[in-house]
Amino acid sequence: MTTTLIRDAPAVPVARIPLTTFAIGFGLSGLAGAWTAASPALGLPHAVSQAFWAVAAIAWVWLLVAHVVRGVQSGEPLLAQLRHPAQGPVASLAPVTAMMLAAQLFSHSPVAGWVLYLAALLASAVLAAFVFGFWFEGRLELAAMHPGYLLPTVAPGFIGADVAMKLGGGGLAWALFGVGTFFGVAMTAVAVLRLTFYGSLPDPLAPTMMILLAPPAVAGISWFTLNGHEIDPVAQAMAGLGVVLLLMQAGLLPRYLKLPFSLGFWSFTFPLAAAVVLTEQWLQITQPLGWRVLTGVLVGALTVFIGGVGVRSLSGGISH
Repeated sequence: MTTTLIRDAPAVPVARIPLTTFAIGFGLSGLAGAWTAASPALGLPHAVSQAFWAVAAIAWVWLLVAHVVRGVQSGEPLLAQLRHPAQGPVASLAPVTAMMLAAQLFSHSPVAGWVLYLAALLASAVLAAFVFGFWFEGRLELAAMHPGYLLPTVAPGFIGADVAMKLGGGGLAWALFGVGTFFGVAMTAVAVLRLTFYGSLPDPLAPTMMILLAPPAVAGISWFTLNGHEIDPVAQAMAGLGVVLLLMQAGLLPRYLKLPFSLGFWSFTFPLAAAVVLTEQWLQITQPLGWRVLTGVLVGALTVFIGGVGVRSLSGGISH
C-alpha cells in the first residue's frame, strides 16, 4: 500500500531558475575585463586574462543550458518570468554577456565573433522591444521599479558600442552609443525618482542600487574605445559623474552591510568591475606616481570580492 501511495503521489512542481542568475556570468565577464585592462600595467601574459574569460564563458554557457533544461522540466512559461517586475529586466544580461564574450572570440575567429555578437545584439533588441511593449501597457507601478530596469537598454547600448568598435563596426558603435546615452539619462532619472520618493527597496532588491554606478562607467569605457583612448571633455564628464555616484554608493554602505547574503549580491559585481576597468584605463593614460601598484591593488581587491561572492553562492549561502 505504501508503494502505491508513493507511486500515485503528485510530483512536486519544479520552479524555473531565477533570471537573476544571469548576473553571475555578467559579473565574471566584468572581472575578466578588469584583468584584461590590468595586464599591460602589470606585465602579465595574455593567458592570465584569457583564463578569466574562459571561466566567464563556462559560467555563461552553463547558465543558459541550466535555464533551458529547468524550463522544460518546470513547464512554466518563460513569458511569466519576463513580465515579472523584479526578474524581467535582468534577462537582458544573457545576450549582453555574449557581446563581451564575442569580443574575445573575435580575436580567435573574426567570423565567429561577429556571428555571436550580431546574434546577441538581435536578442537584446528583441528583449528590449518586448520589455518596453509590456511597460508601455501602463500596468507597471513606479514602486515596483528598481535600478535593474536600466539593463535592457543602457547595457546593450554602451557595451554593444564598445564591442562593435573593437570588431570594426564604427558606424554601429556610434549608433549604439547614442542609444545607451539616451536611455542612460532617461532610465537613471526614473530610478532616482523611484528610490527618492517611493520608499526603500526590499532587501533582495537593495543590491540593484549599485547598478546606478554602471552607466557612467561603461559609458566612459565605451567612449575611450570610440575616441582612441584620449582624455577629452566627454571623458572627464563621465569620470566626474562616476566619482559622484561612487560616493553615493559609499553613503549606501551601511545599508549594504546589513543585508543577508543572497543571489542579489551578484548585482554588486559588474558595476564595481566596470568602475575598476575605467579607473585602470585612466591610470594607464595619465600614469601618475605608483599607478602600476594601484592597478594591482584595484584588480586584486575586485577579485577577492567577486571570488567571495562566488564562494558564498557555491556553498549554499544564498537565502533568497
